[in-house]
Amino acid sequence: MFSKFKKRYILTSVVTVFLFIGVSFKDDFFEISKQIEIFTTLFKTVNQNYVDETNPSELMDKAIKSMLADLDPYTNYFNEQDVIKFKINNTGEYTGIGAMITRKEDKLIIKEPYKGYPADKAGLKAGDEIVQIGDVLLSDFKDDASQLLKGAKNTKIEIKYLRQGKPQTTQLVLDEVEVKAVPYFGKIDEKTGYIVLSQFNKKASSETRDALEKLKADGAKQIILDLRGNPGGLLNEAVNICNLFVPKGEIIVTTKSKNEKYNNTYKTTREPVDTEIPIVVIVDGKSASASEIVSGALQDLDRAVIVGSRSFGKGLVQRPIDMTYGTQVKVTISRYYTPSGRCIQALNYNKKDKDGKATRTDEKNYNAFKTRKGRPVYDGGGVLPDVEMEETKTSSIAEALQKNDGIFNYATYYYYKNPNLGDKIPTLTEADFADFKAFLKREKIEFNTESEVALKTLLEKAKKENIDTAITAEYQQLLAALQKSEQVMIDKNQKEIKNLILDEIIKRYQYKEGLYQYYTKSNSEIKRAVSLLNNTAEYNKILKI
Repeated sequence: MFSKFKKRYILTSVVTVFLFIGVSFKDDFFEISKQIEIFTTLFKTVNQNYVDETNPSELMDKAIKSMLADLDPYTNYFNEQDVIKFKINNTGEYTGIGAMITRKEDKLIIKEPYKGYPADKAGLKAGDEIVQIGDVLLSDFKDDASQLLKGAKNTKIEIKYLRQGKPQTTQLVLDEVEVKAVPYFGKIDEKTGYIVLSQFNKKASSETRDALEKLKADGAKQIILDLRGNPGGLLNEAVNICNLFVPKGEIIVTTKSKNEKYNNTYKTTREPVDTEIPIVVIVDGKSASASEIVSGALQDLDRAVIVGSRSFGKGLVQRPIDMTYGTQVKVTISRYYTPSGRCIQALNYNKKDKDGKATRTDEKNYNAFKTRKGRPVYDGGGVLPDVEMEETKTSSIAEALQKNDGIFNYATYYYYKNPNLGDKIPTLTEADFADFKAFLKREKIEFNTESEVALKTLLEKAKKENIDTAITAEYQQLLAALQKSEQVMIDKNQKEIKNLILDEIIKRYQYKEGLYQYYTKSNSEIKRAVSLLNNTAEYNKILKI
């Protein structure tokens, strides 16, 4: 049993969490006090009287995290160990191996090594499976294994990994890794500059300014700002990036909360770089938060034309709050609103469906707002582009192939099958696509679409109720029909899937930089953006200039 001091510490922590969540404490003093007393009494009673030895720390951790999970996915509690383990560094610098990694079963999978950083220097490739770090076998290590790849600069780490099933060894030398907010910029043609903004860290606006000024100096007369896949980050950096293109003193975003101290209006504070240069901003379904502030504000101010597909729809603002004993809570404190007054939050976490999932605002219930020049824009579901491109939306089957690593694993297979491709851009033929489908079948890659998961869940429930034998034949027929329909969907979305495969293959040979260079010549959204910028009449008509 934990000591009395430990219990007091745990109870103090949860009281602090409850006090923070009860922002309107003064208004609900009795109810909050009542619930705290009930909870602390229950917690003490269970720990003192339960038949087996309990772990108060683990019980409290689960209680707090379960409570917050019912609010929204962005409000999170970090215990003392979490804070030490997962400190987020928004400077864009950290010490590590310089690679995107993910854990799968007893391995760490290299998803993408960054050019010139430790993982790349050690010869690691996308698809490599790390099975041992130093003396630690990952099959025996159930905690966050990525922490084993962190340490002081120049720390040497021996690792063992599998490449195409064959065991290999290498040595990693840790170094400072600078995560660039602008991983690529360049000119697409004589007058069109292209800037990729991949995240909103503390260097986002300075790197974007630097790219913009260099492109202008190199003769760029119009700009494409690519925010696809950008999940967001620091709100003030979003304001500063808008400030590059709009005058000082413009309202970019407003935050509103039931707690007045979180009600803020964020205006541009600096002199802009260029308020006249034509801009197209590209977004997709993975452009979220700060990306939506930038695209939504520039749209509302009639300063840019938005191209692509509807953005993610995250209009909630979080803030980390330090608490007692080294714990922390990151809590949703407000919603943000673009200059026209719209909130583009897509999911309503106050209204759950019968399965406990947040509901999405129905499109017919969206509210209309006006841009500065009177163009209609709408709330309720992300930023809707001025030029929406249906072909850029991700189909459900393509999404499944990305989630189950079908495309990623095939690109790994292709890379080792074609080791000497170099800087050449391959053309994926019908034979290649047939090879891809054969690979999925050979490797028994499951799609796990929502329908397939629901069907398998139904069988599991039937097994628990001992009625599975009665429905086995029908289940197999349904599963076979569903899998057949998935194959039909693969063929139907062949063009989209080929593009995703090609993207992944290019990164294997030429890193992310090579993929961006390829995009400037072939990507449909960029082609449409260039066409729009080159057609002054169409550009002006959209913005009512």
